[in-house]
Amino acid sequence: MWKETSSELTQQFKFKDFIDALEFINQVAVMAERHNHHPTIINTYNKVELKLSTHDAGNTVTDKDWALALDIDCMDKKTIS
Repeated sequence: MWKETSSELTQQFKFKDFIDALEFINQVAVMAERHNHHPTIINTYNKVELKLSTHDAGNTVTDKDWALALDIDCMDKKTIS
């Protein structure tokens, strides 16, 4: 579930292992390119945190962020939590 603050959308994902986490990151990269909107990605072993904000709108949450978040939610991912 995405959490919204005044300046970003965030969500954490947990995977079986490092390889599954990296596969997810690669899928997000392809999706981000399609949207021409790129998240901050933090990866530690099997955990991935995504942060979305629109830099050219003053680092705030916009419809671009929600659109990318929705498409990420619709991706086929092997999360364990």
